[in-house]
Amino acid sequence: MLTGAKPEPGSIDVGMFRFVAHEDPAWDWRTFDLDRDTSLIDKKAGFIDAVNLDLSAFRARGGKLLIFHGWNDGGSGGAISPQNTVNYYSSVLAKMGSQQQDWLRLFMVPGMEHCGGGPGPDQVNWMAALERWRESGIAPDRLIASRVRDNRVNMTRPLCPYPQVAHYTGVGSTNDAANFACKVP
Repeated sequence: MLTGAKPEPGSIDVGMFRFVAHEDPAWDWRTFDLDRDTSLIDKKAGFIDAVNLDLSAFRARGGKLLIFHGWNDGGSGGAISPQNTVNYYSSVLAKMGSQQQDWLRLFMVPGMEHCGGGPGPDQVNWMAALERWRESGIAPDRLIASRVRDNRVNMTRPLCPYPQVAHYTGVGSTNDAANFACKVP
């Protein structure tokens, strides 16, 4: 058991133990026990882990899956390593075949932390892109992300379907998405 007046650690980590492992909003993180609490999380992992690589039933129903993840997630108290998402995406392709772009896309977001925030552009209308893809058949080949500070956009950057990344063309501002092209590194 941890003792002393210590600040509560990262809210995502504590929330996982508080609301998932213990199902108790009053759970005190200072009572954390490595063996007991990780065992509780392991028992519930099936409901939170993305482990199914065969998404053929989803695809057959006409599903479109747009996955995104910030490259800055996972460090300094971040929730999920971005490499886990890349590995999952790659594993789905290995299981189902490499040509799945008609229904499956992954966008990695430079500088974004867990679902938003961070030093990079994190404002993207994911739902509009997904709706346009599902309803109009227009797959997202390039999405524009913005960084907003002090109520103004001070950076835009294209997001490219993985494994492509945005490459600066060498002309114009590096804060303007128009000056980047999507390329496989």
